[in-house]
Formats: sequence, structure tokens, C-alpha cells
Amino acid sequence: VQLQASGGGLVQPGGSLRLSCAASGSMVNINAMGWYRQAPGKKRELVAAITTGGSTNYADSVKGRFTISKDNAKNTVYLQMNSLKPEDTAVYYCNALYSESTYKFDYWGKGTQVTVSS
Repeated sequence: VQLQASGGGLVQPGGSLRLSCAASGSMVNINAMGWYRQAPGKKRELVAAITTGGSTNYADSVKGRFTISKDNAKNTVYLQMNSLKPEDTAVYYCNALYSESTYKFDYWGKGTQVTVSS
């Protein structure tokens, strides 16, 4: 599975951005896709995830501001980010979780920089 992320950039506080992640290759046993982020000096953290069934999960820090969605026909996942704050500044990584029985494997895309600054 290859993941191509796009949509990052520079935005002012309170602004919005939409990230896209297009997956290619076999999607068999890909049970969830999501977005992680890593700020300088910090660990990579989950931002939002969506399962093949459409269930979603969000970090507490982004609930009510970010929305994850997917287009199954395009194998693409989106992250709509509203009311952005400076603390949202990070490199955002797209993730796809392969899961078969007890075996799990994470696919990662190249990161896209999101900078929230005035």
C-alpha cells in the first residue's frame, strides 16, 4: 500500500485546511486509515482515524474542530481541520492499518507540514 498525502500549508489561527490521503495498491485487510502528527520534540500522536465500517476516533485536542472522512471509491481519506490553533502545527502523516488475525502492520505516507501562525 502506498499513501500519498497532500493539503498541508501555512494558515492563520482560526483558519481551515483539508488534508487528503490517497491510497494505492491492495486494500485487502486494511481495516482503518487515519492521521497522526508529530511536532518538533514530541512523539507522534494519533489525530483521527476511521475504520472500514465508518467508525471514527479523535484525539481529545481536536474533537469538535477536525473531521475525518473517506471516499471508498477513491481509496482516499480526508481530514478537515477547522479553527486551527498554533499548537496544531506539526508534520501530519497518513496511516493505513493492515490487520489479519493477530498480525498488524502500519503503512505510512510521507508527512505533510501544517503550520498555524500569524
